[in-house]
Amino acid sequence: MLGFTDEQFKEVKEKGEALYKSLGEVYCPYFKEKVSFNAKGLEHLKFKKKHHARSAEDQYVRFRILKLAPEILKQTKTIQGISEQKVFELNRSNQRNEYVMADALYYEFVAILEKTRVRVIVKQIGTAPKYFWSVIPFWKINKENGKRKLHYGSPEYD
Repeated sequence: MLGFTDEQFKEVKEKGEALYKSLGEVYCPYFKEKVSFNAKGLEHLKFKKKHHARSAEDQYVRFRILKLAPEILKQTKTIQGISEQKVFELNRSNQRNEYVMADALYYEFVAILEKTRVRVIVKQIGTAPKYFWSVIPFWKINKENGKRKLHYGSPEYD
């Protein structure tokens, strides 16, 4: 357990959401183009998948390190990983919502800023513009002993 109160969680989450909504886009030297911070990325910080919220501990850590994500994207010139997956994406057309299978590319950037090692994931569906998908501490907390452990999982859910 990380040891934070409900008030601390609420404050960190509100500050993180306000920061996220203020970001818009940042220029990434690796891509030589802008990466947007859209609603999909913010939703992913709060939910693993639709209707499956992340734990308070997970959200707390992600919102605390969120400020590092735009800085990493602004500075990075190298990539640490690329993953390609087929995913169901929401397609809105003619006032209908339906999920369609699409090719998703996940770009992984790892950096150490403010003595914190962080992974930033940028997602791209097909040829659509790239957008921020996730910021992930380069560790997970082992629920049995409360210690940090390295974590490598699926970028769709991390």
